[in-house]
Amino acid sequence: MLVTNYAPKLSGVAVLGNGQIEENFDLYQNIGPKGAVVFFYPKDFTFVCPSEIIAFDHRFKDFQERGINVIGVSCDNEFCHFAWRETEPKQGGIGRVQFPLVADLKKEWARAFDVLFDEAVALRGSFLLDKDGKVRHAVINDLPLGRNIDEMVRMVDTMLFTNEHGEVCPAGWNKGDKGMKANTAGVAEYLAQNSDKL
Repeated sequence: MLVTNYAPKLSGVAVLGNGQIEENFDLYQNIGPKGAVVFFYPKDFTFVCPSEIIAFDHRFKDFQERGINVIGVSCDNEFCHFAWRETEPKQGGIGRVQFPLVADLKKEWARAFDVLFDEAVALRGSFLLDKDGKVRHAVINDLPLGRNIDEMVRMVDTMLFTNEHGEVCPAGWNKGDKGMKANTAGVAEYLAQNSDKL
């Protein structure tokens, strides 16, 4: 289980958001000032994957404004990543996405994050790391199930809120909502005011 533990220390080859190939891309050196989202996907030039990667790219500014870096990972090599970035979405590519794509050809990242499936490809794992590299949230989808990027933005907001205020976030919490004191009185007060909305 990775949640509550520190992410593994990993490095590898990556295609950066500017299209350059970085031979020694270090995970911990690429965590943003408030944290990072590390997401795994099965393969380049496939079906569900481009929709997810483009969705991450469309929300890239939302993550950046929150101090969160985005890092994609699959078991393809860097040349495949580069070619996919250079292919327009209408031709089955992802276009020039703004975040790095790690080439996990040896499957070290997928194995370390426990998303390697059948020793072949990564499942759709999404991991939210805080600024120190501690894993605060994780979700893993089976291959045909596309993830919800808006939910990851919401989870970033919950992490940042709890980090700042020391309160907890109840079910369905969204940025701008009140938190809940982590004690019996706080729970009772919150439920008295909101139980019909849950």
